[in-house]
This record gives sequence, structure tokens and C-alpha cells, in this order.
Amino acid sequence: MNANTFLILVGAFLASAVEMVEALTIVLGVGVVRGWRSTLIGVAAAGIVLTVLVAALGPALRHIPIGALRLVVGALLLAFGLQWLRKAILRSSGYKDLHDEDEAFRLERDRAATAGRRMKAGLDWYSFTVAFKGVLLEGLEVVFIVIAFGSAQRRLGLAAAGAAAAFAVVVVAGVLAQGPLSRVPENTIKFVVGLLLTSFGCFWAAEGAGVEWPGDELSLLGVLAFFAVLSLALVRVLRRRRVIGIAAEAKA
Repeated sequence: MNANTFLILVGAFLASAVEMVEALTIVLGVGVVRGWRSTLIGVAAAGIVLTVLVAALGPALRHIPIGALRLVVGALLLAFGLQWLRKAILRSSGYKDLHDEDEAFRLERDRAATAGRRMKAGLDWYSFTVAFKGVLLEGLEVVFIVIAFGSAQRRLGLAAAGAAAAFAVVVVAGVLAQGPLSRVPENTIKFVVGLLLTSFGCFWAAEGAGVEWPGDELSLLGVLAFFAVLSLALVRVLRRRRVIGIAAEAKA
């Protein structure tokens, strides 16, 4: 397994795991308060929609020339990854609150407890809708990442395997924990995923535009190292600026 293949597998796994942890928190928050039947039906319905989407888009992308596909997918991954990386840098430097799964679970549970109970076709419509929407929205990001990682290198099966492994790990961990996965270092994982998405996006977009990287796929490691060093430097600068700002406010 070369470096490119390994990073595709790891990137798909980590990115999918982050989204699935957030989906799990939503499902748990609704299910523990309002019951599991309608909640799980909503999860299953969202899963069917996502499966159909992957089945439709995956084969269609094979007919697009690889150069054009890498350019488009790379540009999208770069834009998507920079958003993740920006938030991760702000969280690490203290300018943005860290994501708290326990707090997200409490908020979702409180909303479920206070919502009215509307039955339709034998289903608790609130439980079904919230579970369906939560899994679908988080799942769409997983689908995008899997298709983007897999299609640009014609390794959709590999990226899908990473996502499937993440699904299995998150579900098993959720069953064992019987609660939100608050011990998962989600913010650190998001930082790593942001770096991977940005690096792959830059690498593939440049390839699609006709750039020939020195060392071919090994150059990806250099791109990843560049963004990692730059991001850590930005975190350090922003932390120092924040400390100086707090000190100035305290003196005033």
C-alpha cells in the first residue's frame, strides 16, 4: 500500500467517523427520550436515500475524463477542506469554542422532551424527522468525501471501505458507551481531516490542471507537511494574539 492509498483510506475513515459521531449524538438524543422505533425508522430511511445516491453517482463518474474529474473534485475538496481547517485552527487557538458532544446531546435531548407528540402513520413524526434529517445531512458529507476521495483515483471501493469501517466502529462504540462519544478527540480528528482534505484537494486540482508533481504521489506528503506546518504556525500566532488581547483587556 503506497502513501496515497493509505491516506485515502485514513482520510475517508476519519472524515466519516467525525460525521457519524455527530449523527449518533442526534439519534441518541431523540431515541432515549421519545423511543427507538420511529427514530430507527428515520435512520433507516436516510440510509436508503444515501445508498441510492452513492449507487447512482459512483458509476456515472467513471465516464468523466480523469483529468477533468481531478480538477473539479480537487477544487471542491480544497474549498471543503479549507473550511474544516479554518474552524480547527480557530478552535485550537481559542477563538472558537471546542465542539462538545455531551452538550450537543443534552440540547438534543431537551428539545425532544419539550416537543409535542404528533403521530402519523403509526410514527412519532418528530423522532422520525429529526433522525432522518440528522443522519441525511451528516451522511451527505460522508457521501461527498467518499465519492471525492474514491473517484479522483478510481478507488471508490477503497474510500467506501474506509467509511464502512468508520460506521462499524462508531456504532459499536455507541452501543458499548450507551451515550454520546464524548471521549473521542473529535476536534483533533477534525484538524487532521481538514489537513487531509486540503492537501488532497490542492494535489488533485493541480494535477487536473496539468501540473506534474516532482516524485509523483510522494509529493502529496510534502503538500500535507506544508499545510500542517502552516496551520500549526497560525495556531501559535493566534494564541499569542489572544493572550495579548486578554492581558490588554485585564489592564484596562
